[in-house]
Amino acid sequence: MSISVIEQAKIQAQVLVPLVKALQAELGEVRANAIVRKALGDLYRGFGEEFWKAKNESDLGKAVGSAFRTYARDDALSYEVIEQTRDAFAFDVKRCAYAEFYKALGEPELGFLMVCTADFATADGFGPDIKLARTQTIMQGADHCDFRYRRIADVSKGRAGE
Repeated sequence: MSISVIEQAKIQAQVLVPLVKALQAELGEVRANAIVRKALGDLYRGFGEEFWKAKNESDLGKAVGSAFRTYARDDALSYEVIEQTRDAFAFDVKRCAYAEFYKALGEPELGFLMVCTADFATADGFGPDIKLARTQTIMQGADHCDFRYRRIADVSKGRAGE
């Protein structure tokens, strides 16, 4: 049995939280966070690419729904599906153990940096025609996270303006 994503996040935090705090102290928060965001973004983008290739699924709702269940394993997330179609997967996270964990550490900003920003990089790995919109997160104090994955019709209009 493989270790769940929430347990991986807790283990990684033991090393990453002190490392990121040291980088912030040495380089300044803006520069350190940019370095962390880029490094983790590249990693998670690769995870998204690998997942999408392995799934070999053209139905966005099925593919992203499957990926999301991986992150929700071991009661890590409680969520409500709003829309699930061939070209969309929309859901609201109502409870997030990732946010609970980082808030208990007193580090919700680092939780957002290391966990929540990975969502967009992973979505980028799904391909240029898949777009994620999210306006709020529990990690940043909202009562829910609003994930909206969509397949965009014209790729040339999708990511260039972001």
